[in-house]
Amino acid sequence: MYSKPTDQDYRFMQIALEEAKQSLKEGGIPIGACLVLDGKVVAQGHNQRVQQNNPILHGEMHCFQQAGRLKATDYQRAVLYTTLSPCPMCSGAIRLFKIPRVVIAENVTFMGDEKILEESGVELVNLHLPEAIDMMTQFIQKNPELWDEDIAV
Repeated sequence: MYSKPTDQDYRFMQIALEEAKQSLKEGGIPIGACLVLDGKVVAQGHNQRVQQNNPILHGEMHCFQQAGRLKATDYQRAVLYTTLSPCPMCSGAIRLFKIPRVVIAENVTFMGDEKILEESGVELVNLHLPEAIDMMTQFIQKNPELWDEDIAV
């Protein structure tokens, strides 16, 4: 079951969406993320698999990399904003860092490990943003091989 979004959720998701658009401009996969701690953005990132030739630099993973070394207690009060439902790898990092709340823009084009996150006590919020759905739908239609590579199909 999803929690209700706040006005702040929509505001921070705009940062993640801008990151997704940046990835697309760079020739990458349009997925972005930002990490918020105590109401402030501490990191933002976007999918860098193509740009960096790095199979693990999903949007969320790049965001964590950009955050650098945070204390465990910082992660435990943070919120992760991501434009797409987190895959198993990114969900594993969320669970490892014990991030309590994840806000996603959409899960229509890809359903990640939301059930495992919920079972692990992570609060999920889905904004169902048409802009994010449209961006990913168009990308997948234009780049099916690249998309399949990203999700390991």
